[in-house]
Amino acid sequence: MISRFAATAGKKAGEFYTPAEVSDLMARLADPQPGDHICDPTCGSASLLMKCGRLIRNQGGKGYALYGQEAIGSTWALAKMNLFLHGEENHQVEWGDTIRNPKLRTKDDALRHFDIVVANPPFSLDKWGTEAAETDKFARFRRGIPPKTKGDYAFILHMIETLKPKSGRAVVVVPHGVLFRGSSEGKIRQKLIEENLLDAVIGLPEKLFFGTGIPAALMVFRKHKPDDSVMFIDASREFISGTNQNALDATHIDKIVQTYAARDNVDKYAYGATRAEVEENDFNLNIPRYVDTFEEEEEIDLMAVRAERVKLKDDLAELETRMESYLQELGLT
Repeated sequence: MISRFAATAGKKAGEFYTPAEVSDLMARLADPQPGDHICDPTCGSASLLMKCGRLIRNQGGKGYALYGQEAIGSTWALAKMNLFLHGEENHQVEWGDTIRNPKLRTKDDALRHFDIVVANPPFSLDKWGTEAAETDKFARFRRGIPPKTKGDYAFILHMIETLKPKSGRAVVVVPHGVLFRGSSEGKIRQKLIEENLLDAVIGLPEKLFFGTGIPAALMVFRKHKPDDSVMFIDASREFISGTNQNALDATHIDKIVQTYAARDNVDKYAYGATRAEVEENDFNLNIPRYVDTFEEEEEIDLMAVRAERVKLKDDLAELETRMESYLQELGLT
């Protein structure tokens, strides 16, 4: 029902709905395990949270807990109803602005930490709460304050700050500008890479999300990584084409997840870059800098083209001669 509403109601409905196949992909990349505490700080209708829970149940696991926060009151009520209807009893979803007033806290008023944080925040949110960031008591913005008109890194920094020190991993949907924009965003991006928190960047096809046709990407963060590499995957060219909305099928999702897990280079699809390589690119994460998708055009035989041109010219001359003959027979010249 929510999917159909989002498909027909435009941007407003799309604000609280992440397409099912994207939720599937994000949940599998996060790899939820029994006992995990899972959070979505911009939870919308809670579909992404429930996908993570379902993955655990499908593997016979249990004992997980779901947490979320949503700024829009009617959408928060929808999330509560959605969780109730799907039998998710162990959950806590709060109503409020995650940046200005994060409500998922511990008894001593610190930010609660989670094993998994997943989110599809609003793209480049204007007036996201710069004034609150400058005096943030949770020190979420010590790496820098994002631009007033683009709140993407505000949500990313909040997610990073709420990850458990060892098991924490996060998957977030971002517009491509997050990967290469400079100024304060560039400085934040550099610090996240230098702290070895960024694990992967995955480019998605265009027109996957309701309310926007622009292509998006997934950024995967981990608090504990075995090395300093960043996996780049360009999955933007493999999708099921639709009139208004494109989609991913199971084979596309499987390929992305398997490539991410294997961390092997795949020609024109995936590349594992070292931190040194990312530094050489001035911490720019634009995927084409790392994954070469250029298709070489077939070499042109200029002599063959010239011979074809000469033949066509001769054929045209012959046709002109025959036409002149017909016109003379008809007395038209």
